[in-house]
Amino acid sequence: MPGSESLGPETLRRGEVRATASRYGRGMSQPQPLDPRYVSRPPVRKKRRNWFGRILGLVILLFVLMLICVPLFAWNKIEKVDAMPTGDRPAETPGTTYLMVGSDSREGLSAEEKKKLGTGSVEGKRTDTIMLMHVPESGPTVLISLPRDSYVPVPGHGRSRINAAYSWGGAPLLIKTVEGATGLRVDHYVEIGFGGFSSIIDSLGGIEMCPPKAIKDQKAHINLPAGCQELDGPKALGYVRYRYADKEGDLGRVKRQREMIGAVADKAISPATFFNPIRYFRLSTASAGALSIDKEMSPVELYRFAQGMRSVAGGGDGITMTVPIASSGNTVQWDRTKAKALFQALKQDKTTGLKSS
Repeated sequence: MPGSESLGPETLRRGEVRATASRYGRGMSQPQPLDPRYVSRPPVRKKRRNWFGRILGLVILLFVLMLICVPLFAWNKIEKVDAMPTGDRPAETPGTTYLMVGSDSREGLSAEEKKKLGTGSVEGKRTDTIMLMHVPESGPTVLISLPRDSYVPVPGHGRSRINAAYSWGGAPLLIKTVEGATGLRVDHYVEIGFGGFSSIIDSLGGIEMCPPKAIKDQKAHINLPAGCQELDGPKALGYVRYRYADKEGDLGRVKRQREMIGAVADKAISPATFFNPIRYFRLSTASAGALSIDKEMSPVELYRFAQGMRSVAGGGDGITMTVPIASSGNTVQWDRTKAKALFQALKQDKTTGLKSS
């Protein structure tokens, strides 16, 4: 009879359910089972892709928040000091000039830490490292070591070793002494102590140095073989401090200090640090506890300082040198003519043409 004939699955379109007439009259019969071949499967892969996209987006968001929040947390922990002197000072010049100081302060170190770092127990603070870094508006960055035994005029104290200025009057007198000796205006000040330096090295997982010959210096608590090797915090500190076993004395030490600082800056701003959350956090917190900066410095200016330090690393285009020397011994005498020409070039922001030495 019409309407009573059975419709097979082969007559159905995909996903379609046809009605059949019941022998009891017109109406809808029970839906007939569909051939599994024509049943649509749920979009499993699409769901998986959606979950993957959400997780990836969350990871990226957390990473960006880490890059922003960790430095802000660290910035609030950095000590800001009244470093800038009062009174007459050199005029402002193009570019930015930073004075970086490594002090031998034992403040905050336990007896065990002093023994481990080989710092001794001398009280007070002196400067083991004094460097000027000039970041020009254009051209290569220049990093200049000022030997701690440099014999220069110290305001109010006559001529003396440059590092004595720090012990007599702290950062303000040291800045005033450096400005008087160079004619350059110091725009910003950065200081790091013994313990802080060691902590930064350890937060980076060590730093590679390649001494050309074996180093042994009991006063610096260091005994290293020749060749490339990873140095932890205490060994790195000894590497930049030792001078008695070096024929070049303080002049040899300042070269190693520049080498070390450049390597640290290079590793600190490398992708291997930025994309390693644990190392990034450890470095940020270690740096915050290690550094003292002038109150006028902003986070952007501190970042520029770090970028400048990286540019003077081994693979960068920066220039590293020691202030021109006329003679050295118990004190270091600058070559006044060459030093004046160098600082005059920096005052004019002309760093192109200068050479590393």
